[in-house]
Amino acid sequence: MFDALSERLRGVFDALRGQTRITEEVLEKTLREIRMALLEADVHVGVVRALLEGVRAKALGEDVLKSLTPGQQVVKIVRDELQALLGEGDAGRLQFKGQPPTVIFLVGLQGSGKTTTASKLGLWLKKAGRFPYLVPADVYRPAAIEQLVRVGTSVGLKVHAHDGTAQPIAIARAALEEARLHGYDPVVIDTAGRLHIDEALMEELRGLKAALNPSEILFVADAMTGQDAVRSAGEFHKALALTGVILTKMDGDARGGAALSIRHVTSVPIKFVGTGERPTEFEPFHPDRMVGRILGMGDLLGLIEKAEDAVDAAQAMELEKRLRKNQFSLQDFRDQIRMLQKMGPLSGVLGMLPGMGALKNVDLDDGAFKGVLALIDSMTPAERDRPEILSGSRKKRVAKGSGRSVQELNKLLKQFAQMRKMMKQVQAARGGGKGFRLPFLGR
Repeated sequence: MFDALSERLRGVFDALRGQTRITEEVLEKTLREIRMALLEADVHVGVVRALLEGVRAKALGEDVLKSLTPGQQVVKIVRDELQALLGEGDAGRLQFKGQPPTVIFLVGLQGSGKTTTASKLGLWLKKAGRFPYLVPADVYRPAAIEQLVRVGTSVGLKVHAHDGTAQPIAIARAALEEARLHGYDPVVIDTAGRLHIDEALMEELRGLKAALNPSEILFVADAMTGQDAVRSAGEFHKALALTGVILTKMDGDARGGAALSIRHVTSVPIKFVGTGERPTEFEPFHPDRMVGRILGMGDLLGLIEKAEDAVDAAQAMELEKRLRKNQFSLQDFRDQIRMLQKMGPLSGVLGMLPGMGALKNVDLDDGAFKGVLALIDSMTPAERDRPEILSGSRKKRVAKGSGRSVQELNKLLKQFAQMRKMMKQVQAARGGGKGFRLPFLGR
């Protein structure tokens, strides 16, 4: 999402780092460039003004002007101000009642992704050791009820099924009683939305709030709608006193201004973000990590967490043993590709590495893996284990079965041979395998 903004800011900072002395003239030019970059990213003008005033006040201090690395000092100030703009670390922090069940409202306009977010939040809560109960309370859009039942149950969540004929308050109360009887906690209520804000919608939501006393009222905002999402969040906050925000579609190609504006305008924290279409592509919002990604500094902690979720510990241990014995096969290679795919789109994974966001004209299409997997899947177990037995006739059979060419197969085999050679050299350098560890095992 922040690709355009990141590219603009990197250009500004690269020029700044070359300065041996920061004058007021240089600083003002830098601030103008930052201002243009933020406005083009659809950041709210009031937010831009507040950010630049904070940067200007700190950058003109004696510590920066007399520093041996003034450019880097200014970059650090911008980073700190951006982080302050996005708020403190409220990532994934939800308020739970001492006496369950806790009630969580999801509110927002129609089309913002509330129903999908309800199932994603439910799955995240389940992984955290909770027993969530999902409640479709949008009786004006029958498809929303069916969607939540279908998506929720597909990931093993309990959903309060009903025919949609009762009023939302009656549905929510019945669900709450059901949760008490069966020990579900929290109760996540997917409320109704509209294409625009109207008094009837707000009156219904106020009635639900008064009847159920939710611990959390989370506004679900489509990050791709830009300043419309910010304005809507402000209206919902006035009517309901929001406790947090969930940004959806953070994997889109929008300019990202909503993410940088909504916290400042509403004064409530961004708690979660949706990063893709899959149920697992949902994570707590970490302001410091987001700023690091915007400024091209990466997000290594986020990458480690993704790896921990994707890696099967037993499989990793077995692979480590095979590596020690120089037994890394095409089957192992295929398993590693599939593990990487579990971590999300390749472009997103690489974007979490410091400096990798600046890659240009590089094909990061995850479809590039499909051809490799098709070739390996078309081999017999013996061929995957010992690719050297692949004769000309075998290669033709594998290529035909995978829908690829013999040339592509030869290229794969050459790259795999180089990979095994490199692994063998690394192992030898570490003393014949002693102390060999895979980085993601953390030992």
